[in-house]
Amino acid sequence: MGILTELRGRVEGLSSFAELDVARSELPASALGLTDAAVIELIDSVGSLARDVGTLQAVLAGVAARRSGRERGVEGLSTAVGHRTPVELIRATTGVGRGEAARAVRVGEALLEAAEGLAGSSGANADADGRAAEASGAEVAWHAPVDAALLAGRITPAQSHAIIAGLGEPAEELLTAWCEAGRRLVDEAAGWSVEQLGEQARTLRDMLDPAGAEERFARRFERRSFRMWADGDGQQRGTIVFDDEMAPWVRGVFDAALRPRRGGPRFMTDAERADAAALIDDQRTNEQLSYDLLMDLVRAGALTDAKQVFGAREPGVRVVVTAGGTRDALGRLVSSGVVEDGGTAVPGSVVDRATCIGGRVEVTVDGCGNPLSVGREERLFTRAQRVALAVRDGGCMWPGCERPPSYCEAHHSVPWSEGGATDSDVGVLLCRFHHLLLHNGGWSIRGSGPTGFALHGPPGSGREPVPLRSKSPLRWRWDPPPDRVGWRSVA
Repeated sequence: MGILTELRGRVEGLSSFAELDVARSELPASALGLTDAAVIELIDSVGSLARDVGTLQAVLAGVAARRSGRERGVEGLSTAVGHRTPVELIRATTGVGRGEAARAVRVGEALLEAAEGLAGSSGANADADGRAAEASGAEVAWHAPVDAALLAGRITPAQSHAIIAGLGEPAEELLTAWCEAGRRLVDEAAGWSVEQLGEQARTLRDMLDPAGAEERFARRFERRSFRMWADGDGQQRGTIVFDDEMAPWVRGVFDAALRPRRGGPRFMTDAERADAAALIDDQRTNEQLSYDLLMDLVRAGALTDAKQVFGAREPGVRVVVTAGGTRDALGRLVSSGVVEDGGTAVPGSVVDRATCIGGRVEVTVDGCGNPLSVGREERLFTRAQRVALAVRDGGCMWPGCERPPSYCEAHHSVPWSEGGATDSDVGVLLCRFHHLLLHNGGWSIRGSGPTGFALHGPPGSGREPVPLRSKSPLRWRWDPPPDRVGWRSVA
């Protein structure tokens, strides 16, 4: 079916909602008359329409870029209509921001590159997973599976750009691994926000290419900076460009101080609960609290007792790395680790330094990342179990949630009151909001670590169970479940 035929069908589907067939000025008021079910249906329909329009726009942006090459000079398409670059042409014509215009051009250029690879393969057509072109023996771009998914409507242009830009260009010997990584990220794209998908792609890139991770870390470290200046009103301002190691540490400082305001875990000591109540009642904004905390850190320096500055909980950054790993001729670790909160990849040199400074905690897991168990002796999960759950789950397991492990509570998939054990293989990390929503709204999580968890809607809701996927970047290092057979052979 042609893309324009699909677009017409989607627009015709909207025509059944009379509330939308009004003058533009009357649309907001009219839309308030829609039922809740209609709103959900329309959000999905309009999202699909926007995805198709975005793909069409990206293709046209790629064509405009191709026809605006420097070799064409003043006869180039963009220059001929008065714009310096194709990005400026797209921005001025569509009214989108410069970043979105640049993304459309890059995605369009990638699609054209993939199309040229297919054209040289005796007319082979890529299927929705991009495998047909590979089977033909043609030389196709490593991102062909991503491009095929975009053209098939499985992902959006923004998701395509997040995957391609996040993985970056691979070395020649890593082309196969990059192609497989792109395919796997496409398969999981629906479970991530665009920002998370980009972070997952970057982390996966550094796992597949640890030597390159060390180089990328060094380049970003060189760009670190701090600058102060006064604006026109005399207000002193500053900007900081962080390196990969200190950014999570500073974020951890603020998280430790502000977590009670941001929906952190409810289970704490009486002293921690009192401190949390005082923080919630504080009249300062989160930004003012962050500023005051930063100034306290600068003033106090290394001589102040950490508890005086941070309160009951000291900040920290937990770096997670699988055991083993090879070393180069200079004894440097040739494998990367990840920061527990957020999954940022760090190279082997940072892993070694973190181990030297903070020691290590060993967690034993099975082939799919499921950790130790302690049975029913304890109502609450132990610290060791929570560390293990953080390694396995990578944050709140609720679909679409971005809360990191430090903001999560351990949920018994089989309630303790019904005989459920406090075992890690039946425990699931949920943030405070989704933990309360689950218990108060009639939702349930069933299954276990070895077999996989699924989120079930309230009784009578008619919702299909939603499989819950780990958000830990380390999931790529475990013996893969059935949907990732063969992953290790290319990684």
